[in-house]
Amino acid sequence: MLSRKQLQRYSRQIMLPQIGEAGQEKLGTARVLIVGLGGLGSPAALYLAAAGIGELHLVDGDKVEISNLQRQVLYKTNHRDKDKAQVAAQQLTAANPEIRLHSHCRMADEGWLTSLLSNQPFDLVLDCTDNLNIRHTINRVCRAQTVPVVMASVRGFSGQLVSFDFRAEESPCYACLFPPAAEQSDLPEAENCSTVGVIGPALGMIGSAQALEAIKLIVGMPVTSLSKLQLFEAASLEWRALTLPKNSTCPVCG
Repeated sequence: MLSRKQLQRYSRQIMLPQIGEAGQEKLGTARVLIVGLGGLGSPAALYLAAAGIGELHLVDGDKVEISNLQRQVLYKTNHRDKDKAQVAAQQLTAANPEIRLHSHCRMADEGWLTSLLSNQPFDLVLDCTDNLNIRHTINRVCRAQTVPVVMASVRGFSGQLVSFDFRAEESPCYACLFPPAAEQSDLPEAENCSTVGVIGPALGMIGSAQALEAIKLIVGMPVTSLSKLQLFEAASLEWRALTLPKNSTCPVCG
Protein backbone atom coordinates (compact mmCIF):
# COMPACT_ATOMS: atom_id res chain seq x y z
CA MET A 1 0.00 0.00 0.00
CA LEU A 2 1.16 3.51 -0.77
CA SER A 3 1.88 5.77 2.17
CA ARG A 4 0.29 9.18 2.55
CA LYS A 5 3.62 10.75 1.65
CA GLN A 6 3.87 8.66 -1.52
CA LEU A 7 0.31 9.52 -2.51
CA GLN A 8 1.25 13.17 -2.24
CA ARG A 9 4.62 12.94 -4.03
CA TYR A 10 3.28 10.94 -6.97
CA SER A 11 -0.24 12.42 -7.04
CA ARG A 12 -0.06 13.81 -10.60
CA GLN A 13 1.17 10.45 -11.87
CA ILE A 14 -1.38 8.45 -9.90
CA MET A 15 -4.17 10.57 -11.39
CA LEU A 16 -3.49 9.04 -14.78
CA PRO A 17 -5.87 6.11 -15.43
CA GLN A 18 -3.05 4.22 -17.16
CA ILE A 19 -1.06 4.24 -13.91
CA GLY A 20 -3.21 4.76 -10.81
CA GLU A 21 -2.22 3.42 -7.41
CA ALA A 22 -1.65 -0.10 -8.76
CA GLY A 23 0.82 1.17 -11.35
CA GLN A 24 2.60 3.32 -8.79
CA GLU A 25 3.01 0.28 -6.56
CA LYS A 26 4.59 -1.58 -9.50
CA LEU A 27 7.03 1.27 -10.01
CA GLY A 28 7.83 1.27 -6.30
CA THR A 29 8.77 -2.41 -6.31
CA ALA A 30 10.72 -2.31 -9.60
CA ARG A 31 14.47 -2.82 -9.81
CA VAL A 32 16.12 -1.14 -12.82
CA LEU A 33 19.73 -1.19 -14.02
CA ILE A 34 21.06 1.83 -15.92
CA VAL A 35 24.33 1.24 -17.79
CA GLY A 36 25.97 4.53 -18.72
CA LEU A 37 25.37 7.81 -16.89
CA GLY A 38 26.21 10.30 -19.59
CA GLY A 39 23.99 12.31 -21.89
CA LEU A 40 21.31 9.59 -22.10
CA GLY A 41 21.63 8.12 -18.62
CA SER A 42 21.37 11.52 -16.91
CA PRO A 43 17.80 12.41 -18.01
CA ALA A 44 16.68 8.79 -17.94
CA ALA A 45 17.87 8.35 -14.35
CA LEU A 46 16.37 11.68 -13.24
CA TYR A 47 12.93 10.84 -14.57
CA LEU A 48 12.95 7.27 -13.25
CA ALA A 49 14.01 8.45 -9.80
CA ALA A 50 11.33 11.14 -9.83
CA ALA A 51 8.72 8.59 -10.94
CA GLY A 52 9.43 6.46 -7.88
CA ILE A 53 11.29 3.45 -9.25
CA GLY A 54 11.97 1.51 -6.08
CA GLU A 55 15.60 0.55 -6.74
CA LEU A 56 18.05 1.95 -9.28
CA HIS A 57 21.47 0.46 -9.98
CA LEU A 58 23.81 2.97 -11.66
CA VAL A 59 26.79 1.72 -13.66
CA ASP A 60 29.59 3.89 -15.04
CA GLY A 61 33.36 3.70 -14.72
CA ASP A 62 34.10 7.26 -15.82
CA LYS A 63 34.75 10.43 -13.86
CA VAL A 64 33.07 13.76 -14.55
CA GLU A 65 34.95 15.94 -17.05
CA ILE A 66 34.34 19.56 -17.92
CA SER A 67 33.37 18.57 -21.48
CA ASN A 68 30.52 16.43 -20.09
CA LEU A 69 28.62 19.40 -18.68
CA GLN A 70 27.21 20.56 -22.04
CA ARG A 71 24.88 17.55 -22.11
CA GLN A 72 25.13 15.42 -18.95
CA VAL A 73 22.60 17.25 -16.81
CA LEU A 74 23.15 15.28 -13.60
CA TYR A 75 26.52 16.94 -13.01
CA LYS A 76 27.74 20.40 -11.99
CA THR A 77 31.12 22.11 -12.34
CA ASN A 78 32.12 21.20 -8.77
CA HIS A 79 31.67 17.50 -9.58
CA ARG A 80 34.69 17.50 -11.91
CA ASP A 81 37.04 14.50 -11.44
CA LYS A 82 34.52 12.65 -9.24
CA ASP A 83 33.07 9.22 -10.06
CA LYS A 84 29.95 9.62 -12.18
CA ALA A 85 28.11 6.71 -10.55
CA GLN A 86 28.63 8.08 -7.04
CA VAL A 87 27.72 11.65 -7.98
CA ALA A 88 24.64 10.41 -9.83
CA ALA A 89 23.50 8.46 -6.77
CA GLN A 90 23.93 11.55 -4.59
CA GLN A 91 22.03 13.76 -7.01
CA LEU A 92 19.17 11.29 -7.37
CA THR A 93 18.96 10.76 -3.61
CA ALA A 94 18.56 14.51 -3.23
CA ALA A 95 15.78 14.44 -5.83
CA ASN A 96 13.94 11.51 -4.23
CA PRO A 97 15.25 10.20 -0.89
CA GLU A 98 12.59 7.48 -0.77
CA ILE A 99 14.15 5.26 -3.43
CA ARG A 100 17.11 2.88 -3.07
CA LEU A 101 20.23 3.67 -5.09
CA HIS A 102 23.30 1.54 -5.77
CA SER A 103 26.34 2.98 -7.54
CA HIS A 104 28.75 0.72 -9.45
CA CYS A 105 31.90 2.67 -10.34
CA ARG A 106 33.06 0.36 -13.10
CA MET A 107 32.53 -0.49 -16.73
CA ALA A 108 30.05 -3.26 -17.48
CA ASP A 109 31.60 -6.43 -18.87
CA GLU A 110 29.89 -9.70 -19.72
CA GLY A 111 30.93 -11.66 -16.65
CA TRP A 112 29.98 -8.94 -14.20
CA LEU A 113 26.63 -8.23 -15.88
CA THR A 114 25.78 -11.92 -15.99
CA SER A 115 26.55 -12.29 -12.29
CA LEU A 116 24.53 -9.21 -11.34
CA LEU A 117 21.44 -10.13 -13.37
CA SER A 118 21.50 -13.80 -12.37
CA ASN A 119 21.91 -13.17 -8.63
CA GLN A 120 18.96 -10.80 -8.18
CA PRO A 121 15.81 -10.14 -10.21
CA PHE A 122 15.81 -7.03 -12.39
CA ASP A 123 12.69 -5.77 -14.12
CA LEU A 124 14.53 -3.84 -16.79
CA VAL A 125 17.91 -2.69 -18.11
CA LEU A 126 18.52 0.66 -19.80
CA ASP A 127 21.46 0.76 -22.20
CA CYS A 128 22.58 4.41 -22.15
CA THR A 129 26.11 3.79 -23.42
CA ASP A 130 27.89 5.09 -26.52
CA ASN A 131 29.97 1.95 -27.03
CA LEU A 132 28.94 -0.66 -29.60
CA ASN A 133 30.80 -3.53 -27.94
CA ILE A 134 29.13 -2.90 -24.58
CA ARG A 135 25.75 -2.63 -26.31
CA HIS A 136 26.20 -6.06 -27.85
CA THR A 137 27.28 -7.38 -24.45
CA ILE A 138 24.16 -5.97 -22.79
CA ASN A 139 22.05 -7.50 -25.57
CA ARG A 140 23.56 -10.97 -25.09
CA VAL A 141 23.32 -10.95 -21.31
CA CYS A 142 19.77 -9.58 -21.19
CA ARG A 143 18.70 -12.14 -23.79
CA ALA A 144 20.29 -14.97 -21.79
CA GLN A 145 18.76 -13.74 -18.51
CA THR A 146 15.36 -12.90 -20.14
CA VAL A 147 15.47 -9.30 -18.86
CA PRO A 148 13.81 -6.58 -21.00
CA VAL A 149 16.09 -3.82 -22.27
CA VAL A 150 15.58 -0.30 -23.62
CA MET A 151 18.49 0.80 -25.83
CA ALA A 152 19.29 4.22 -27.27
CA SER A 153 22.02 6.22 -28.94
CA VAL A 154 22.53 9.72 -30.32
CA ARG A 155 25.10 10.98 -32.84
CA GLY A 156 25.10 14.60 -33.89
CA PHE A 157 21.42 15.51 -34.29
CA SER A 158 20.23 11.92 -34.90
CA GLY A 159 18.83 9.59 -32.26
CA GLN A 160 17.78 5.93 -32.13
CA LEU A 161 15.57 4.13 -29.62
CA VAL A 162 14.53 0.47 -29.49
CA SER A 163 13.22 -1.92 -26.82
CA PHE A 164 13.29 -5.71 -26.58
CA ASP A 165 11.24 -7.83 -24.18
CA PHE A 166 13.29 -10.99 -23.89
CA ARG A 167 10.63 -12.64 -21.73
CA ALA A 168 8.97 -13.40 -25.09
CA GLU A 169 10.80 -16.12 -27.01
CA GLU A 170 9.79 -14.62 -30.36
CA SER A 171 11.45 -11.27 -29.60
CA PRO A 172 14.19 -10.12 -31.97
CA CYS A 173 17.35 -8.64 -30.47
CA TYR A 174 19.89 -5.93 -31.17
CA ALA A 175 22.09 -8.38 -33.10
CA CYS A 176 19.22 -8.95 -35.56
CA LEU A 177 19.49 -5.26 -36.44
CA PHE A 178 23.26 -4.82 -36.23
CA PRO A 179 25.15 -8.12 -36.60
CA PRO A 180 27.80 -8.60 -33.91
CA ALA A 181 30.48 -8.97 -36.57
CA ALA A 182 30.53 -5.17 -36.47
CA GLU A 183 32.04 -5.48 -33.00
CA GLN A 184 35.30 -6.47 -34.62
CA SER A 185 35.60 -3.16 -36.46
CA ASP A 186 37.33 -0.25 -34.78
CA LEU A 187 35.15 2.24 -36.67
CA PRO A 188 32.11 2.21 -34.34
CA GLU A 189 34.44 2.62 -31.39
CA ALA A 190 35.73 5.87 -32.91
CA GLU A 191 32.23 7.22 -33.60
CA ASN A 192 31.12 8.51 -30.22
CA CYS A 193 30.32 11.88 -28.67
CA SER A 194 34.00 12.73 -28.24
CA THR A 195 34.77 12.32 -31.95
CA VAL A 196 31.64 13.24 -33.94
CA GLY A 197 29.91 15.64 -31.54
CA VAL A 198 26.34 15.71 -30.28
CA ILE A 199 23.66 18.29 -29.53
CA GLY A 200 22.65 18.17 -25.86
CA PRO A 201 18.84 18.54 -26.14
CA ALA A 202 18.64 15.56 -28.53
CA LEU A 203 20.18 13.42 -25.78
CA GLY A 204 17.67 14.87 -23.35
CA MET A 205 14.78 13.92 -25.62
CA ILE A 206 15.98 10.37 -26.29
CA GLY A 207 17.00 9.76 -22.66
CA SER A 208 13.59 10.99 -21.52
CA ALA A 209 11.98 8.68 -24.09
CA GLN A 210 13.94 5.78 -22.59
CA ALA A 211 12.54 6.61 -19.16
CA LEU A 212 9.03 6.88 -20.61
CA GLU A 213 9.28 3.48 -22.30
CA ALA A 214 10.66 1.99 -19.07
CA ILE A 215 7.72 3.30 -17.04
CA LYS A 216 5.24 2.04 -19.63
CA LEU A 217 6.82 -1.41 -19.65
CA ILE A 218 6.82 -1.68 -15.85
CA VAL A 219 3.17 -0.65 -15.42
CA GLY A 220 2.01 -2.83 -18.31
CA MET A 221 1.23 -0.19 -20.93
CA PRO A 222 1.95 -0.78 -24.65
CA VAL A 223 5.58 0.06 -25.42
CA THR A 224 5.86 1.95 -28.70
CA SER A 225 9.52 1.11 -29.26
CA LEU A 226 9.10 -2.62 -28.61
CA SER A 227 10.87 -4.41 -31.47
CA LYS A 228 10.66 -1.15 -33.44
CA LEU A 229 13.60 1.09 -34.22
CA GLN A 230 12.48 4.66 -33.53
CA LEU A 231 14.57 7.19 -35.45
CA PHE A 232 14.61 10.84 -34.39
CA GLU A 233 16.08 13.78 -36.30
CA ALA A 234 16.48 16.74 -33.97
CA ALA A 235 17.27 19.17 -36.79
CA SER A 236 13.80 18.67 -38.31
CA LEU A 237 11.94 17.34 -35.22
CA GLU A 238 10.86 14.26 -37.18
CA TRP A 239 10.27 10.71 -35.97
CA ARG A 240 9.98 7.56 -38.05
CA ALA A 241 9.77 3.90 -37.07
CA LEU A 242 11.06 0.67 -38.59
CA THR A 243 9.62 -2.70 -37.51
CA LEU A 244 12.34 -5.24 -36.71
CA PRO A 245 11.63 -8.85 -37.66
CA LYS A 246 13.52 -11.61 -35.92
CA ASN A 247 16.49 -12.82 -37.93
CA SER A 248 16.45 -16.61 -38.12
CA THR A 249 20.23 -16.62 -38.64
CA CYS A 250 20.99 -14.25 -35.77
CA PRO A 251 23.87 -15.69 -33.69
CA VAL A 252 22.26 -14.44 -30.46
CA CYS A 253 18.54 -15.22 -30.79
CA GLY A 254 18.12 -17.08 -34.09
